[in-house]
Amino acid sequence: MDIPEEITKLRKPEYDIEPLILSRWSPRAMSGEEMSDKELFPLFEAARWAPSSYNNQPWRFIYAKRNTKAWNSLFDLLASLNQSWSKNASALVVVVSKNTFDHNNKPSITHTYDAGAAWMALALEGNRRGYVVHGMQGFDYKKAKESLNVPDDYTVEAMIAIGKHAPKETLPAEMQAREMPSDRKKISEIIMEGSFK
Repeated sequence: MDIPEEITKLRKPEYDIEPLILSRWSPRAMSGEEMSDKELFPLFEAARWAPSSYNNQPWRFIYAKRNTKAWNSLFDLLASLNQSWSKNASALVVVVSKNTFDHNNKPSITHTYDAGAAWMALALEGNRRGYVVHGMQGFDYKKAKESLNVPDDYTVEAMIAIGKHAPKETLPAEMQAREMPSDRKKISEIIMEGSFK
């Protein structure tokens, strides 16, 4: 995979890594086009293969495609700022994870961690296919739990907007300047040998 120029200008890895990982970012500009199941479902397929403790696979994805009956039930969960740009998404997804193991019904300490691995697999597959895949926390978690009938033993984790790229000029003016890949902290800021320092 070739790394787009907009990435190489702004991101400089300290070590050589897979270009797909370096080129993944979270744009907001989407075209408003619909996506077929054939386009959307491979992202869920990628998430399906994520690792998890005891192979419990605690992640669940509640989705709605634009121009369907389910769309408003997810769109209405979003904070107004996120609605201003995700109105052009092809699909919205609420990520939930099961708090307990299937094999013994005991608490799973890593259910959120495992759901995060599934989200990353979904995001990378979307990026590989040239789609916008943007994770969000700006929505009403309590309303999502209630209105989407999420069982008590599941946690609402995040939302995702998925769509086809559009020029940044399609965004509200205040967002256009921020529509670029972000950098990351240096490795020395995130790793510690032996103990927390």
